Amino acid sequence: MQSITAGQLKTRQNQGERLTLINTLSEDNFENTKIPGSINIPLEANDFERRVEQTLGGKNQPVVVYCASADCPSSTKAAERLENAGFSEVLDFEGGAKEWQDQGGQLAHAS
Repeated sequence: MQSITAGQLKTRQNQGERLTLINTLSEDNFENTKIPGSINIPLEANDFERRVEQTLGGKNQPVVVYCASADCPSSTKAAERLENAGFSEVLDFEGGAKEWQDQGGQLAHAS
């Protein structure tokens, strides 16, 4: 499993790389942890892998999974599940929304 830091994520985004960011927390927790451009697919959803595949349009697109912070195991569990389901480029943003903010990134309000 590959991991990614806030700095690496920002660099790749600034270079124009298309990365889909998925927040793996429940809908209730998404509001306070939404990185701009991310979508919410809760890890607890029974159809988590199917919803990610539909969002990406297949299993060969890069996907970044994240949650609230390094203390939150949700993104690592999500990355493992996606790799086991055959997704080819899964990046675990272990630092999550907290690291994003700590590195100067803004959080958006979920709509």
